[in-house]
Amino acid sequence: MMALPHTLRACEKPLSALPRTLASRFGPLTARRYKSGPYGYTQAKALVYSKHGEPCDVLSLHTHSISPSLPSDSLLLRTLATPINPADINQIQGVYPSRPPFTSLIGTSSPSAVGGNEGCLEVVSTGSSIKSVTKGDWVIMRSTGFGTWRTHTLATESDILKIEDKNGLTPIQVGTVSVNPCTAYRMLKDFEDLNEGDWFIQNGANSGVGRAAIQFGKLWGLNSINVIRDRPDASETEKMRQELLDLGATKVVTESELMDREFPSQVKEWTNGGREPLKLGLNCVGGKATGALVKCLSAGGHLVTYGAMSKQPLTLPTGLLIFKDIKFSGYWVSRWSDGHPEEKKSTVAEILDLIREREFKDIPVKEVRWDWDTKEQILKEAVQGTLEGFRAGKGVFVYGDT
Repeated sequence: MMALPHTLRACEKPLSALPRTLASRFGPLTARRYKSGPYGYTQAKALVYSKHGEPCDVLSLHTHSISPSLPSDSLLLRTLATPINPADINQIQGVYPSRPPFTSLIGTSSPSAVGGNEGCLEVVSTGSSIKSVTKGDWVIMRSTGFGTWRTHTLATESDILKIEDKNGLTPIQVGTVSVNPCTAYRMLKDFEDLNEGDWFIQNGANSGVGRAAIQFGKLWGLNSINVIRDRPDASETEKMRQELLDLGATKVVTESELMDREFPSQVKEWTNGGREPLKLGLNCVGGKATGALVKCLSAGGHLVTYGAMSKQPLTLPTGLLIFKDIKFSGYWVSRWSDGHPEEKKSTVAEILDLIREREFKDIPVKEVRWDWDTKEQILKEAVQGTLEGFRAGKGVFVYGDT
């Protein structure tokens, strides 16, 4: 309880007026309120599903309690911000390779999983044997599949990675760092030896990964050709083109421009007659447009695929394999994250340093406030909305009065 340097006299004013009375005498009072049940239990809510399907059909908001008596190896976390990523939707639909198991650990009527894989969480309390974090620290999840769309959760030290320095950062910045920026960073670093002045080409350039790749490329002296979808309104296409150029893109083209038969000649002109190698392509779309992208790669180039937004197969001319020796690889950030936790921690730390130094700009986001009384339908609609095209920004749950 807060100690006040004055004596409060009994008065006839109702109790509801007490906060205003105190504020008028001592200034505004602020406090973070945690929902507390009987005997100090923490009341928590989670967005869960007990079968696979469309988010609007299978998600539900589940309320449960967390005991104040923590096991010695556990910690209580309060969620601050969690993004809604396409992979999260695919998990709910049951079409993603990695799917969390259905359990009854939080008391659901049927075995269920909690949605979400990424987020920023704050340590509320710790068990007696926890040494690596203390109350008030921020953490992210070490591996995927934990389930982050919830107000509070229990975890162990093996579940988390501590953010060593949260100064100058927001929960949204921390909560969105481990998927899209890490994907872009690792694809640019791990597949080809790119030197200053080299080129890469990517589709999905307006995505979170695409925007991150543009910025890393600029920081590292790389040139980039960035493909975006044609908007129905030509002025919107030009607006997006300029936005990415301002972010650091070297060239921005539309899919229709990419598909033009003369486009490889344009690329040759940009790359000093082909003397500046176009070593790397990043693909999250698939389909015919990606086939056109591959034709722009230099001999011995490398196409790395990390998504398939068009849901169309990638058809490749045999000549690209025989005569240009193009290499093809896939990248799955979940596999990298689960298999390289220390490398993940160092990559995250480096990216957060760039954010703190304002050398790396935030992606556009659409904040969805999650308070204790937020209706289930609002949360479900936010998740389902991720499937819509040409969104203004990535959906992010921002937790308020929970």
